[in-house]
Amino acid sequence: MMKRFLFLLIAMSIGVAGFSQTQPQKNESAGVKIYNPTANAQADIDAAAAKAKKENKHVFVQVGGNWCVWCIRFHNLVEETPELKNYLNSNFETVLVNYSPENKNEAVLKKLKNPGRFGFPVFLILDGNGEVIHIQNSGYLEEGKGHSAKLITDFLKNWTYKAVNPSLAK
Repeated sequence: MMKRFLFLLIAMSIGVAGFSQTQPQKNESAGVKIYNPTANAQADIDAAAAKAKKENKHVFVQVGGNWCVWCIRFHNLVEETPELKNYLNSNFETVLVNYSPENKNEAVLKKLKNPGRFGFPVFLILDGNGEVIHIQNSGYLEEGKGHSAKLITDFLKNWTYKAVNPSLAK
């Protein structure tokens, strides 16, 4: 009887610990709205690509949804890490593409080579013509219990306009 009680107590402790790790952290409430399900994703990408082309940048596309805890955590990491945010904004035009039951953006994601196969968030690097030059599984940019600002910055450094086109950079 005591062994059963002890087993049950251990099983419940593990279950509670696992449950608590998947719960949203501070600033990750269901009310967070960083993705716009009604946005015209293709128009946003086209505008970002045109601007990137003029400024010798690439486009960083983050695909995810307001339902995705890891998408919100990534967004918060960028917002709370000035060096990362500045690097991203200095070298890329950024677009958030919604994927949710309200709007799966299927046509746009098909054109972007179906990046959702890697899970969410998923990151894409587009050139100034809006063509995909890289798709990044965000899981490879994690360290410990979340995304790593260092791994993300290292990833971004490899996909800047200058890194991909060293002879074309001004």
